[in-house]
Amino acid sequence: MNSITITIEAQVATITLNRPAYFNSFTREMALQLQKVLDACDQDPAVRAIVLTGQGKAFCAGQDLNEVMNPEANPGFRKIVEEHYNPIIMRIRTIEKPIIAAVNGVAAGAGANIALACDIVVAIETATFIQAFSKIGLVPDSGGSFMLPRLIGFQKASALMLLGDKVSATEAERLGMVYKVLPVDTFNESVTQLALRVATMPTKALGWTKRLLNQSMEHTLAEQLAMESELQIEASETDDYAEGVAAFVEKRSPHFTGK
Repeated sequence: MNSITITIEAQVATITLNRPAYFNSFTREMALQLQKVLDACDQDPAVRAIVLTGQGKAFCAGQDLNEVMNPEANPGFRKIVEEHYNPIIMRIRTIEKPIIAAVNGVAAGAGANIALACDIVVAIETATFIQAFSKIGLVPDSGGSFMLPRLIGFQKASALMLLGDKVSATEAERLGMVYKVLPVDTFNESVTQLALRVATMPTKALGWTKRLLNQSMEHTLAEQLAMESELQIEASETDDYAEGVAAFVEKRSPHFTGK
C-alpha cells in the first residue's frame, strides 16, 4: 500500500497521508515520497490548488517512533529533520500554489507543524492539535518554533510547546491556528468546495501573495513595499488581471485561467 496517495480532479491535487493503522505517522519512505509528490504538483500546470489530508481518523501523528526504535531502520535524527521534515516544510512554503491542510483528526508533533505551514488550514470539529515533543524529551521541529509564535503569539506558543497541551479544533480556531472549523457531516464537501474555489482563482497572483507573506516575516517595511511594487507590476501584466478587470466592467463573473 502506498503511504502517500494523490488524485487530481478539476485542477485540484488531493494528497493523502495513507498509513491509517499508524495514525499516518511518517517513515523515511513516506517523507521522501511526499517530497516527490509535492514536486510533481509544483511542476504540473494542470494543478492549481493542493489539498493535504490524512486517511482514517488522524491527520498525522508525526514521526513513527517504531522506526526510530528499530536499530536496522532508524535513519537517525539528523536525517529525519534535515532530509525529511525540513524539505517538506520548504516545499509547502515555496510552491507558488495555494496549499490547504484539511485536518481530519489528530495532528501531533511534526504532523501539527506540517499542517500549520500550509496556506489555509481547516479542521474537522473533532480534530486536535498537540506539540507533543516535550512529552518524549524532544524539541519542536518542522518549522513549529517559527510558525506557531507568529500565528498565536509568543507566550501562548511557548506554553503549548513546553507543556504539550492538547488543543481542540475550536480552541485552535479561536487562537488563530486554523482558518475554520468544519462540521463532521459536511467536512469533505466543504474542503472540496474550498479547494475548487482557490483552484479557479488567479493562480499567479495567489502564488505571488504567498511569496509576499513569506518575505514579510523577515523584511523591513521598505523592503516589503519594494517587493509589493515589483510583484504588483508583474501581476498587472497577466491574462488573469485583464480578465478580472473586464469581468468587473462587464458586471460578470471572471473566468481565470491561472495565466
